[in-house]
Amino acid sequence: MAAAAAAAAEGVPAIHREEPVRDDVAVETAEEAKEPAEADINELCRDMFSKMATYLTGELTATSEDYKLLENMNKLTSLKYLEMKDIAINISRNLKDLNQKYAGLQPYLDQINIIEEQVAALEQAAYKLDAYSKKLEAKYKKLEKR
Repeated sequence: MAAAAAAAAEGVPAIHREEPVRDDVAVETAEEAKEPAEADINELCRDMFSKMATYLTGELTATSEDYKLLENMNKLTSLKYLEMKDIAINISRNLKDLNQKYAGLQPYLDQINIIEEQVAALEQAAYKLDAYSKKLEAKYKKLEKR
């Protein structure tokens, strides 16, 4: 203890003073267990935190940009769906108009179908009449030859 007081009086810290050499080699002395200089640790910590902050800022910026891109894509998709909705509404409106016009034309189409049936019946009657007139002509020629 007196040696420590004498060393402190001389201005030498207690850690740096020499202790007597012991026979037990396994015991470390204060000089052997020195830690790195504090300035180096502080500088390394500052550098690590600076680089970590840069990394995290980059990660957050990338994530933020991804969300902005996703937001823009959602907006464009929404606009496309609105355009498609307008197109579908127009198509529906046009289809209703066409159905109304078709309903308005339906009586005329029915008349055309009736006329077509009558024309087909007249055609059949004309064929029968033609066939009958040919038979009559053949009989007339036969009678004329006698």
